[in-house]
Amino acid sequence: MSADVVPDTENTGAGEVLAAHEIKAMRERIDEIDQAIIDLWLERARLSQQVGRTRMASGGTRLVLSREQAIFERFRSALGADGIQVAQMILRAGRGPL
Repeated sequence: MSADVVPDTENTGAGEVLAAHEIKAMRERIDEIDQAIIDLWLERARLSQQVGRTRMASGGTRLVLSREQAIFERFRSALGADGIQVAQMILRAGRGPL
């Protein structure tokens, strides 16, 4: 085995040491981003639940469909067709299933 070949124990799939180090650094950043997404997801869900409780306690409706449609459109515009699925999951996390 050449000194430039990374053993499988690195778990990067790279064939060179430099590439393995680059992949490892990028994966560390991805893990940081994932944690930020999780933290923001949970915060958004809590806020959305508070909005719903406040709205219903004041005699309002459980849902505001125009608001949900605007969220769908925002995610679709930013992420394409997959944005709709992302928005559906985010909305469900905050309000529960319909």
